[in-house]
Amino acid sequence: MTATKTSFAHGQLKSLVERIERLEEEKKTIAGDIKEVYAEAKANGFDTKILRKVISLRKKEASEREEEQSMLDVYMAALGMIPGEAEEAA
Repeated sequence: MTATKTSFAHGQLKSLVERIERLEEEKKTIAGDIKEVYAEAKANGFDTKILRKVISLRKKEASEREEEQSMLDVYMAALGMIPGEAEEAA
């Protein structure tokens, strides 16, 4: 009975490892595809740094984006990085 359980566990482990390996390979392929799209965007005159930021922002809920922007505005104002705001804070 123990040999059967060990054999089953071995087979299951091997199956899991092979699935993970296939998925890792697919992940590499997808990462390469994404890199190519960014290269295409750059070749067409788009700023890839800003494009990555837009992609990041689209993943967030509107309320999360608004809160983040609000905090960014507060920090920037406190550092005098927003014209007109530095005089008001002083």
